[in-house]
Amino acid sequence: MNARVRSVAQVALFVAVAFTSTPVLAACPVVTHAVLTAALEAVVDPGGNGGLGNEMWATVVDRDGVVCLVAKSGAAGEQWPGSRVISAQKANTANAFSLLGLALSTANLYSAVQPGGSLYGLQHSNPVDTAVAYTGSSATWGTAADDLIGDKIGGVNVFGGGLALYTSGGALVGGIGVSGDTSCTDHIVAWKVRDSLGFDRLDVNPTAGVSATGDDNIIFDITGSHGNFKSKSGFGHPDCGFGEKPIAQALPTSHPVGP
Repeated sequence: MNARVRSVAQVALFVAVAFTSTPVLAACPVVTHAVLTAALEAVVDPGGNGGLGNEMWATVVDRDGVVCLVAKSGAAGEQWPGSRVISAQKANTANAFSLLGLALSTANLYSAVQPGGSLYGLQHSNPVDTAVAYTGSSATWGTAADDLIGDKIGGVNVFGGGLALYTSGGALVGGIGVSGDTSCTDHIVAWKVRDSLGFDRLDVNPTAGVSATGDDNIIFDITGSHGNFKSKSGFGHPDCGFGEKPIAQALPTSHPVGP
């Protein structure tokens, strides 16, 4: 086969593959929709998370930021509708800004993105793809057929509820985002769900965080208010004020990372 014929054949093969291949979510963390839903409901239903006691959304993305799963607790319509996309945004953020050696929760980003912070302006990067966020039927929301699945949602969220996912094999495989209550409760629920699913193996590499316990827990070290505040660590988050603070601070003990 001469070079010109070979080139044409290669192009034809590429085009054929491009138009006949189906995207495969091979990189998705190994968890099913049923398992994620059960884990979310097991954390939300008994309470004990502070906040407002709302039903919640949870989204999982893979390491490339592709949405793998979207789940909800409670019956359809019992959640804040706007929190579905926020949960996906949080999952994307935690995945996008965590590494094998450094885990950053979305809660850790709150102070860092404020004027004068080390990551000021980050929240305006990587905007949500609205064509992905609002496509399809709302009847699929939170089901195994949610229209977000298989697409990159994008977005950067800088308050509690997003955590990176680490496996027992030492891999960073994506992120989980939870939304639907106060941002502090969102963080608590996300932490407990991650623990339940076994994707909290920050101990393997090991992976460090910016909190006092060396993980990606929420940090309450902000003083001041109304635009005149400061975080001692630079990664602090406001106290939401609905009983979440002691619960969140106890998470490294009540639900420690690792096996």
